[in-house]
Amino acid sequence: MIPYGKQDIRQSDIDAVVDVLTSDFLTQGPKVPGFESAVAQKVGAKHALAVNSATSALHIACLALDLGEGDWLWTTPVTFVASANCGLYCGAKVDFVDIDPKTYNIGVDSLREKLEKAAKENCLPKALVVVHLCGQPCEMLAIKALADKYDVKVIEDASHAIGGKYQGEYIGNGRYSDITVFSFHPVKIITTAEGGMALTNCDELANKMNVLRSHGIIRDPERMTHEPDGPWYYQQVHLGFNYRMTELQAALGLSQLERLDEYVAKRHTLAKRYDELLKDLPVTCPEQHADTYSGLHLYVIRLKLNELAVSHKAVFESLRAQDIGVNLHYIPVHTQPYYKKFGFKADDFPEAMSYYREAISLPMYPNLTVSEQSEVVSALKAALSL
Repeated sequence: MIPYGKQDIRQSDIDAVVDVLTSDFLTQGPKVPGFESAVAQKVGAKHALAVNSATSALHIACLALDLGEGDWLWTTPVTFVASANCGLYCGAKVDFVDIDPKTYNIGVDSLREKLEKAAKENCLPKALVVVHLCGQPCEMLAIKALADKYDVKVIEDASHAIGGKYQGEYIGNGRYSDITVFSFHPVKIITTAEGGMALTNCDELANKMNVLRSHGIIRDPERMTHEPDGPWYYQQVHLGFNYRMTELQAALGLSQLERLDEYVAKRHTLAKRYDELLKDLPVTCPEQHADTYSGLHLYVIRLKLNELAVSHKAVFESLRAQDIGVNLHYIPVHTQPYYKKFGFKADDFPEAMSYYREAISLPMYPNLTVSEQSEVVSALKAALSL
């Protein structure tokens, strides 16, 4: 089967991990801070904190922004559940903003209207999680202007977008948000097997997240409540978590990071070929916003169902039957049983539901060959002609 996504592991990656296995440190050694420093330097951020998943990064980001009971977190309904769950972990309430029908990210007009209404009703969100879906950066300049106007903290969920750019600058530089989160899951652009990272330009937020990711413990005497009992002494000052990244993961990440630009460029080459091969089919190809350079984690098409005699489900099932490992990113979060109990209804966010009824993620990864890509397109043509 041709999968929708796949990691690229080379001998240099294996050697980097083996070097750690034969070193003195498997965890809490020099590789994690080295990986953090390399990513921060690459994207232009002041601080980077590696953790064991992007979900963990989202959680400590919300906690660092003091999100809690009585607060609201808003995000897009078209995302993985973690983008919303991070608010619930903190005791906050969650709501959604409908998507833009072209970029599939949070719609700026929808956000503006919802913020205006919330301001009148005195229920503005404390935090907004914007998701760079498929690697396509959101319209961050407009989003930051709205966030500043209504005093809303912004987290960029850039799990799909490392290596992508907004207005010529790398995603993660913190110019338009308080915190940015990356994912290093195997199907993402670079991998640490599992893993994530939170980036910020704020010293205070970085310090909070650093403590929260490791049990809420500090070892700096200057930050303790009293003089240390001895050189062994530490204090727990917050209810933190064991969200640390291992040295093995960081070593793999450092090795992969060297090929970040290569990976993203290859994805763009594949996307351009898809665009050409699919231009005469009854599908809508991804749109590249003029201000952005997508990380292209995913290549999502939308079926023009009004031009087809087959259903969305039939096309999906046919592709799977032909050993094309397509997927659907994502089932709108507000339709999940856990969220429906909060009163959400499917038609609350019509653009998200329209997207869901038409979207299919085609295979997209750097090692996808031309022949495999042609096989994907041939299978799609057959599925559309059922």
